[in-house]
Amino acid sequence: MPTYERFMRTNFLLIIGLLINPSIGAHAQQKSTGIFDGQNTIGTATQPMAARYTSTSQAYELSSVGAVQDGANFLWKRIKGDFIVYTRGHFQSKEPGHKIGWMARATLEPGSRQVSAAVNSDEPASLEFRRTDGGSIDQTQTTVNNADIIQLERRGNTYTIRAALFGEPFQVREITEINLGDEIYVGLFVSTSHKNAAAKGVFQDVRITVPVKADAKPGRMDLGSRIELLDIVTGKREVIHTAPNSIQAPNWTTDGKTLIYNGQGMIYTFDLTSRQQKVLNTDNIKNNNNDHVLSFDGKLLGLSSGVSELGGSIIYTVPVTGGTPRQITPKGPSYLHGWSPDGKSLVFCGSRNNEYDVYKVSVDGGPEVRLTDAKGLDDGPEFTPDGNYIYFNSNRTGTMQVWRMKPDGSQQEAVTDGEFHDWFPHISPDGNWIVFLSFLKDEVAAGDHPAYKHVYLRMMPVKGGKPTVIAYLYGGQGSINTPSWSPDSKRIAFVSNTDVSTLSPIEITGN
Repeated sequence: MPTYERFMRTNFLLIIGLLINPSIGAHAQQKSTGIFDGQNTIGTATQPMAARYTSTSQAYELSSVGAVQDGANFLWKRIKGDFIVYTRGHFQSKEPGHKIGWMARATLEPGSRQVSAAVNSDEPASLEFRRTDGGSIDQTQTTVNNADIIQLERRGNTYTIRAALFGEPFQVREITEINLGDEIYVGLFVSTSHKNAAAKGVFQDVRITVPVKADAKPGRMDLGSRIELLDIVTGKREVIHTAPNSIQAPNWTTDGKTLIYNGQGMIYTFDLTSRQQKVLNTDNIKNNNNDHVLSFDGKLLGLSSGVSELGGSIIYTVPVTGGTPRQITPKGPSYLHGWSPDGKSLVFCGSRNNEYDVYKVSVDGGPEVRLTDAKGLDDGPEFTPDGNYIYFNSNRTGTMQVWRMKPDGSQQEAVTDGEFHDWFPHISPDGNWIVFLSFLKDEVAAGDHPAYKHVYLRMMPVKGGKPTVIAYLYGGQGSINTPSWSPDSKRIAFVSNTDVSTLSPIEITGN
């Protein structure tokens, strides 16, 4: 066919497509921005609307100028089925009538069925929704003003907003029986109700997650993992590595250059400069779980590895550079969680006579010293850097809480108040802070720490005080089981999860 005829035929078909469904043309002409497929002005705008992604900061900026007719600047991705979308967003220009957040739409046309997790400049955050095309917008409000943590979740035809001021737990609202279709448009939006006003929003820590199904099993191969670094002062999160499988529990080496984590029974090192992963040689010990800990001097790595004929997880030590592991505990289950600062002792959670308690053992092996004997589960023991205390978690009161005791097991006392189920306390190298994982009481039992849940990372001063939320994530088991502070006490490494289908290299700085 001649070039001219091909040109005319192609454009004729495009015109026909636009007449049948105008949103097709908008979709076809879109250019991807970051992890999103395209950008659209919903309604009519008095000026062009901008959208920008900056890879070094992993942040998005959107502007909306005088949009009318259900108007918004919408940066979207096509998503099929269930999802959880999260961001930390704020107004760069905040005037009455400005709005930012997440939006889910059946089509890109004004008046489309939709649901929005919306932060309003002059009202509390709300879940806004239109049940029928061309219908009115309804809403259910939270009581959170100036929310900067915004999450929207879809489970079937149920939509949930989770909104918070950074540092506080979520407030939750949901609506049911909203049918937007199976594959829909989901993304960030900025809008203004004033025809001649300009609104601008900045969004960081943007995460698109596909939750696992209710019957999913831990360790399944299609579970995607993100290793993230969190700045404890600013709350800024950075995705540094993604994997199409379950990787867990990053440790930070004492020189600050490398992370160590487990996956599929292997131990891996991750160079923070080259962003490259390598297998650490652990000889024939290749059933390693997420309870691995570095000695305070950084020379040895303690492992927990499953050996069925010995009763389960067995503790070993190996040089941090790799080698042949040395067996420490003779029987399992034994899950390692901490070293003494002098390197002479290991503390672990062990099941003996069907009761899980905290034990201490010499780094050379030998007799085990039982440190707790309360009825219930005692887990996650970790020494403070000065060696004066061992922190651990226990559900002896009916709620999993953080506790502490002297190295000989005396003076056991609760540190958290039981508002959540708190697991795996980790003390900063400077001895000033405790970070731990918090599960919601209505999602898990006091003795469980499953994967694939809405969880918080919370932090509090070692001297005492009210814990604050420093990260909101989809994870749990494997996210932060073992010590993961940077040596300068400024950052935390952790793992968040998603279905592998949502992972994208663009999430990683520089890609």
